[in-house]
Amino acid sequence: MAKNRRSFTAQQKLAIINEADQYGITPTLRKHNLAHSVFNRWKESFHKGGAASLKSYYRQKDPVADEAQEQIRLLKNVVARLELELEFKNELLKKSQLHEQKRSR
Repeated sequence: MAKNRRSFTAQQKLAIINEADQYGITPTLRKHNLAHSVFNRWKESFHKGGAASLKSYYRQKDPVADEAQEQIRLLKNVVARLELELEFKNELLKKSQLHEQKRSR
């Protein structure tokens, strides 16, 4: 079973960074169940760009976009099926025309 990805707001990340500065990194990370690599990435990002750089860019699924993609997939299948039917009918028409020409000779 897949775990849901946790997301933190910029304010929460900043609070965790400040807490780690006050009480120590290891106890803070244990308290919030965070990996050192995540904390280090946040801290480096904060030092480079300030609090604005701590915004999360994780995108959740968009049900409208998912439904649109499903409709596109279904329409492509319909078009493909109609193309096959048209090609089959054209082949039959060519064969019947050739057969008529042979009979009229």
